[in-house]
Amino acid sequence: MGKLAGKVAIITGGANGMGETHVRLFVAEGAKVAITDIDAEKGQALADELGDVAIFIKHDVSSEADWQAVVKETESAFGPINILINNAGVSTVLSAEHSSLDEYMQVIKINQVSVFLGMKYTIASMKEAGSGAIVNISSINGLNGGAIAYTDSKFAVRGMTKAAAKEFARYGVRVNSVHPGIIRTPMVENSEAYEQIQQMVGMVPLQRMAEPEEISKLVLFLASDDASYSTGSEFIADGGILA
Repeated sequence: MGKLAGKVAIITGGANGMGETHVRLFVAEGAKVAITDIDAEKGQALADELGDVAIFIKHDVSSEADWQAVVKETESAFGPINILINNAGVSTVLSAEHSSLDEYMQVIKINQVSVFLGMKYTIASMKEAGSGAIVNISSINGLNGGAIAYTDSKFAVRGMTKAAAKEFARYGVRVNSVHPGIIRTPMVENSEAYEQIQQMVGMVPLQRMAEPEEISKLVLFLASDDASYSTGSEFIADGGILA
């Protein structure tokens, strides 16, 4: 029996990259998964491949109405939600001096507001289920400096995680954040800052990027009952760079 047998999970940004890796591992461990993403073609193809244990829902994570629809459709397909993985995000590189407010707010909406909305609209379902686990994907830039907007949003995810963990503990719902370093994903490899990222890899004590599966295994731990006494904490997977 898998670590997530009988569990129902929502994984945002689940059609590609690290999100897809989370989805595949969660299904392998027995979960039923709602895959959400703006990439309908890849998301639906993944759900079709995985069969009746997965559904795809097109999802703008910054939209309140979309979140309400995602929760309703997931419950209709699988029942009350046990697990939320707030994985969707963008790594846009902005300048505090030269970026517009609209550019800034676009990053904040996707990386930060989406996490608030996800927690807000899944908590009732988790209360019905009797317990739950929320894993918010932040970044090492939620612990140290980086580009404006991205860093701000990832620090906010860390703070929201702690606030929600204290609020939701009474319901048996745990909330933790994961802070990856440099992960070999399409978002990283297609980043405008890829040359800078390559230079950063040389500063990593383990001397390499992480593979997405290495982060997924940490996310699995936090989503499972193995982490039953862990809440309100940040978990770092960065190859030692912050050390």
